[in-house]
Amino acid sequence: MLKLGIIGTSAISHHFIAAANLSQAYRFTALYSRRLETAQDFAKDYEDVSLFTNLDDFFASDMDVVYIASPNSLHFEQACLALKAGKNTIIEKPMVSTPAELAYLRQLSDEHQVFLFEAARNYQEQAFQIIRNFLAEKTVIGGHFTYAKYSSKMGALLAGKEPNIFSSDFSGGALMDLGVYTLYAAIGLIGKPATAHYTAVQLPNTVDVNGVGQLIYDTFPVTIQAGKNLTSNLPSEIYTTDGTLVLNDCQDVRSAIFTSYDGTSTSLPITAAPHQMLEEAQAFAQAIQTQDKTAVEHWLDDAQAVHETLNTMRQSANITFKADLHAGTISN
Repeated sequence: MLKLGIIGTSAISHHFIAAANLSQAYRFTALYSRRLETAQDFAKDYEDVSLFTNLDDFFASDMDVVYIASPNSLHFEQACLALKAGKNTIIEKPMVSTPAELAYLRQLSDEHQVFLFEAARNYQEQAFQIIRNFLAEKTVIGGHFTYAKYSSKMGALLAGKEPNIFSSDFSGGALMDLGVYTLYAAIGLIGKPATAHYTAVQLPNTVDVNGVGQLIYDTFPVTIQAGKNLTSNLPSEIYTTDGTLVLNDCQDVRSAIFTSYDGTSTSLPITAAPHQMLEEAQAFAQAIQTQDKTAVEHWLDDAQAVHETLNTMRQSANITFKADLHAGTISN
């Protein structure tokens, strides 16, 4: 089994551990938090977990893979340390703030001969491969992907505070938090767009609370919607020359129904996993255990396309992050 270390003590880390346990491929052995009390509280329901408040000591410990789920802007620095320490590294989406950061992490993973993954769970869903296979015989002419969910942090924001998820210092906002799923759906199922733009409702710090974007392909557009101050119940759709494929969502896909222009409907054979993060946990473990460099490079190429598109969309809306200041000076 892969010895798993965790950085980050929010609920998403508990969810990943649950998925890792279901996969039977990992054993949670180490946890880092800045405060010992926080680490102790997080780990109280787990057995034989070593707790660390020093990152150097954490990365020097005996583990095979680290899962990073700290605030967005901390991902890059922590991932650099993980890769240099020879640890396979899984980073919760969005894995980086800028494409330059991802390019550098890929370089480090090559130099230290370990794997790098972005935990954008919908990209690893088996449903995506079923949809890809179905679309292989179709001509796509457009699409719409949406993910908008009212944030649990909106109360704090409306009270005048600035939670990390709405902070430009921490690379927050609706596009980075939820819009990344829509881009993984579009790029994973249709391909990389030629360009993109984004129109957003923004805070004074430029971070977006919701927005609508267009991905521009050679012969058609795809629209995306992201939001954290509202909830959308719209499905996602992919348009083809002979009908429309409707997905219940762009992530956690549980149904995909194609209706042709003659009215005939076809349901794709999709069975949802018992945990939303199980399929990504399984995919990462299998890649590490089989040393499947080809698959991982393909995933990272798509991740690079996602983050280049995110960056283009941010620039079009003038959304700026503290991380942008060092985007051109990343080095050893």
